[in-house]
Amino acid sequence: MSQTFLWLTASTVVFMAANSVLKLHVTSGGYGLLAGALVLFCIGNTLMVQVMRGEGLGVAIAMSVIFQMVAISILAVVVFGERLSAMQWAGVGLGVIAVALIAWPKGAGA
Repeated sequence: MSQTFLWLTASTVVFMAANSVLKLHVTSGGYGLLAGALVLFCIGNTLMVQVMRGEGLGVAIAMSVIFQMVAISILAVVVFGERLSAMQWAGVGLGVIAVALIAWPKGAGA
């Protein structure tokens, strides 16, 4: 799982960069920013292939979605000044619990 975690972290960082560039495109426009975001999304998806190899499609996608949700939520609050409601933060927390249960080691309770 440690190798998978490194690939997942790398892909999350790339996806965060892609989403940040996309946010800049939305606020200021320009096709260069849009093209840059698309290139970063392609790189992030290429990195995700390694996660899928290690964990399988279902677990990899679930982990990726939650990692990105947490990272992008924090980025939106810290960098872009957006605010999440208490209900939205609760959703983030439930997502973290859900992916922990999905990625739980196979021999623990099966």
